Amino acid sequence: MNLVVRESVEIPIAVHLICNDLGNQHSVTNTARRQLLLMRKHLKYIGWAALLLASVARVASADITADEVRESIQKARVYLISQQQPRGDWAGVAHYKGGVTALCALALLNSGDEPDAPHIQLALKFLRKLDLPKTTYGAALQTMAFCAAEPDKDRVLIRRNVGLLETWQISQGPHKGCWSYGRSTGAGSGDHSNAQFAILALHEAERVGVRVKDQTWRLARNYWMEVQAPDGGWGYRKEMAPSGSMTCAGIVSLILSAGKVSDSGAQVVDGIVDCCGANGGDDEVAERLQRGQSWLGAGRFTLTHNPGNTRAWWLYYMYAVERVGRMTGQRYIGSRDWYREGAELLVKQRQDTLRGFWTGVGGGETDPSVGTALALLFLSKGQRPVLLAKLKQLPMDGANRPEGDLANMTRHIERLWRRDMTWQVIDPNYASAEDLLQSPVLFVSGQQSLPQTEEAKQNLRTYVNQGGFILAETGCGGAEFVEEFEHLMFELFPDSPLRLLPQDHPIWYTEVSVDPQYMPRLLGMDACCRTSVVLCEENLSCYWTLARSGRDQEYPPQVKARINAYLNVGANILAYATGRELRNKLDATTLAGSAAPDESPRGTLYVPKLQHNGGSDDAPAAVSNLLMMMKERAKLRISSERRMLTATDPSLVEYPLAYIHGRRKFRWSQAERAALEAYLARGGVIVADAICASDEFATAFRQEMQAVAGGATWQKLPPGHPIFSNAYHGYDLSTVTRREPEQRAAGQPMTTRSIDAAPVLEVLEIEGRLAVIFSPFDISCAMENTPSLECKGYIKEDAAKIGVNVLLYGLQQ
Repeated sequence: MNLVVRESVEIPIAVHLICNDLGNQHSVTNTARRQLLLMRKHLKYIGWAALLLASVARVASADITADEVRESIQKARVYLISQQQPRGDWAGVAHYKGGVTALCALALLNSGDEPDAPHIQLALKFLRKLDLPKTTYGAALQTMAFCAAEPDKDRVLIRRNVGLLETWQISQGPHKGCWSYGRSTGAGSGDHSNAQFAILALHEAERVGVRVKDQTWRLARNYWMEVQAPDGGWGYRKEMAPSGSMTCAGIVSLILSAGKVSDSGAQVVDGIVDCCGANGGDDEVAERLQRGQSWLGAGRFTLTHNPGNTRAWWLYYMYAVERVGRMTGQRYIGSRDWYREGAELLVKQRQDTLRGFWTGVGGGETDPSVGTALALLFLSKGQRPVLLAKLKQLPMDGANRPEGDLANMTRHIERLWRRDMTWQVIDPNYASAEDLLQSPVLFVSGQQSLPQTEEAKQNLRTYVNQGGFILAETGCGGAEFVEEFEHLMFELFPDSPLRLLPQDHPIWYTEVSVDPQYMPRLLGMDACCRTSVVLCEENLSCYWTLARSGRDQEYPPQVKARINAYLNVGANILAYATGRELRNKLDATTLAGSAAPDESPRGTLYVPKLQHNGGSDDAPAAVSNLLMMMKERAKLRISSERRMLTATDPSLVEYPLAYIHGRRKFRWSQAERAALEAYLARGGVIVADAICASDEFATAFRQEMQAVAGGATWQKLPPGHPIFSNAYHGYDLSTVTRREPEQRAAGQPMTTRSIDAAPVLEVLEIEGRLAVIFSPFDISCAMENTPSLECKGYIKEDAAKIGVNVLLYGLQQ
């Protein structure tokens, strides 16, 4: 038997900010030998035991993990808190009081500290007692800290600072619309670092409901468009050469300012919403943003230094890169995964290994508190999990504007779930199935062209079969798009047609109640344990685009009501699709059955699924995913290839294990029962679970297997049984967690309760061995990478452990 040996493994915030504050600036085929092996069960056991014990693995090659980032952030938090002074501040120059303190508090708040934490309260108390801010950085950073912590409590101070920043905006001359260090006098001279932070602060103020004047946003938008360099970059000032940090500043400042006042393609005219008018949005702004992003990706992008300014402001630039990636919905800048690469650099190369701080390059970021705050902002904000992604079309497509639909929908979910998250744009022409699976929900609008290539279509099928969810809307595509989308779904999933979702479908109430008069028609398609495709026959994204935080006061009541209803429809769909659980951005995405095949099938374990008419493939990726987990844990030669067999298939005797799951009533023929009886008599083991704890399937399975097993009776394994231990190189399963849907009152969201207890397994014993092992609680849907609020079963981590233990134990039967 062969064994597999695994491979072993300008002047930005911190000048003026900190000048400001510091003064410096993984079959077994067993063939038809099963009869012989039955006579030599002890030899079979020894063979598998030897395989389990002899497998050797070296440590995998290093790659940044979510746990490593969490540990890094925690170490840095401890350091930063240790540097806080008794009165609540972090050291700074008297003339620029509050800049560093606000920056450090902001970094801690984004790193998971609650506003009521003592050190955060101490910092807020210090900031509240300061005199009226005299600098743009001071006012901007205070405002961002107040908005991130207790905006309701500090609304007066936020309004005050908004007023100051509006007043300090340069109103005349060549720098009109820019900001300098503080109050300007008419045609003053501004710079793009101060201007960037003023805009960031004003944006955060509007997010918490403090309105900023339209004129302020227009002046800023016009300024950033005017001063963009011919090559698409931005410099510290108009006349200066572009740099990475300032180009990032230009991109984000233009996104935010234009997003407040530019035409987004959705308008309210005389109280009527125009979603599909001739004007598809501000194409000039979109073109400018595209040029700015092209500047970064045109061979210039790096994270080791600030392009165009290698002597200073590296950490300031890193924080700016985070904003560009997040606010444009881009996981990649050029061809580079900016967050993974940046986190690897910060955590594994640049962080002080003993104390946990960072220092930057030049100026104020050489101060450890400032450098640590900037690094924490990159690590914490950049790792926000992805809620949903949309297909990217042409660069000028109004549906892909950063300031619109998905950004606002994400913000709505952030408020409901009280956690930070982000969204992405995915190019269907280049995205692999793994790329698509980085987002739990894929949004497709009717004004976009559906994927046409066979590869792109198959990627969509794989995406859904691996647990992904497609939300499509008619948008401006009308009946033509509905017909095209229905045709595509039938082509990809011919056994699961789109159907009108009934009013009792949980998708209508998962998160919030929706006013019945605003409920759109929803068509759904079932796959992978649940409804996995939804088509809305109305234009949801139009109303999401109109939901601009702090700027919806101008809409008539009926428009506001529909905006709110369509946000809530989106919230229900997203809560249903994700189970309110999102992947960490650094979690590896691996397709079930996608691992490179072994050079030879000899000595390789395959586990087929048995076909029946009760949903035998309703969780198509579950067993493959489970086998990959088993391969990783036991270091066995295991294939995750999907194999579906009928009970009467002659090749069934070649497999030591077979898997069954389902969610509906089924019945085997006499020929199938006889074949399974022979399989078990020859030493085969059947493992099963009821998808989402389906009583209908569980009852049918118990009856059918009793008929097959010739009078054997079902028994429940006691908690102390070896199958629940790590005796076979599995896991200690003394306690696991399963989730059960709770009773829901009218108008309340769907919730689940967690139960910590020993696993529940039922068995049929034949000639002293466990021939059938059954979990009445769900394992399969959990292994589909899709948590479900309506599914009773084990959480994914524990479902995997139970499955691995059962399979490993079954091999020695």
